[in-house]
Amino acid sequence: MPMAVHALTPSRVAAWDAFVTAHPAGSFFHLAAWAGVLETAFGHPAHYFFTERDGAITGVLPLTHLKSFFGNNLVSTPFCVYGGPLAADPDSAAALCAHAIGLMGTLGAKVLEFRERGPVAADPDWRTRSDLYVTFRKPMTADHDANMKAIPRKQRAMVRKGIQNGLTATTERRIDPLYGIYAESVRNLGTPVYARRYFEVLLDAFGPAVDVVTIRHDDSPVASVLNFYFRDEVLPYYGGGTARARQLAANDFMYWSVMRAAADRGCRLFDFGRSKVGTGSYDFKRNWGFVAEPMQYRFHLAPGGKIPDLNPLNPKFRLFIAGWRRLPLAVANRLGPHIVRGIG
Repeated sequence: MPMAVHALTPSRVAAWDAFVTAHPAGSFFHLAAWAGVLETAFGHPAHYFFTERDGAITGVLPLTHLKSFFGNNLVSTPFCVYGGPLAADPDSAAALCAHAIGLMGTLGAKVLEFRERGPVAADPDWRTRSDLYVTFRKPMTADHDANMKAIPRKQRAMVRKGIQNGLTATTERRIDPLYGIYAESVRNLGTPVYARRYFEVLLDAFGPAVDVVTIRHDDSPVASVLNFYFRDEVLPYYGGGTARARQLAANDFMYWSVMRAAADRGCRLFDFGRSKVGTGSYDFKRNWGFVAEPMQYRFHLAPGGKIPDLNPLNPKFRLFIAGWRRLPLAVANRLGPHIVRGIG
């Protein structure tokens, strides 16, 4: 049967999400709601399209046009760890890629970027890099004792320290106190913070597939993380701790609390997300017994296009990071959203 490529419309959102959920490589970041999230929160135009044969979707590709001081790029998917085309067959995959390349020309984009988790076939028209990020994913069970025993001894001791310190965990669906804790944490890392509006849009767009776990000591919030749920997976995504969190082992207790709550919810896979090799987050996740899995980033470059290198280990950003860490929090929170919206 002939195959057609169509732009996503509201009437096909349910079919799109059903295809994503059924596809082995589907992820939370392929869901259709991201189109509205990124347009509403950041103002970036979404270009979501799918292949169809005999009335059935055979492939999807979520793309967003990121045009800013940092470049003119089409990305699947910005502000997300995973993306790229999902297809039921090679012809659908080829049609999605060809349509995306054609869209590059229409929009004048210099870079087409796919953030794919698994290995991809070699293609001379694409540049592939597996050294940019790794991801950490690990099965878990419904048995809390088994999950605790699966944590390496030293890290398990940190979780128990948090328990002994009398920390408590609550699960809720609101931005406070998450946003204040997260904003302070990323400022301390030298990273611009997202706008508060972004977190509100996420909660609105994904409903019960998003929640917030907050850790308190003596009723005072010390750590908090926003989590995504997809199929039987949990993805703790935006989180941080106060200055007291390290002393209390609050971050350790927080991720254990997320694991417990997710297991009770029926999740059987814990996705710790991506990290850059050589960073503190990379070491922290390995301490939990997770094994790093290289991610495959693919790039199609127009003449003059270069692979983006906007990660914090880039020496070009060393002075910026050092200076940002010294900013008053109120200043960082005011300036950060205007910068980070163009990075993706």
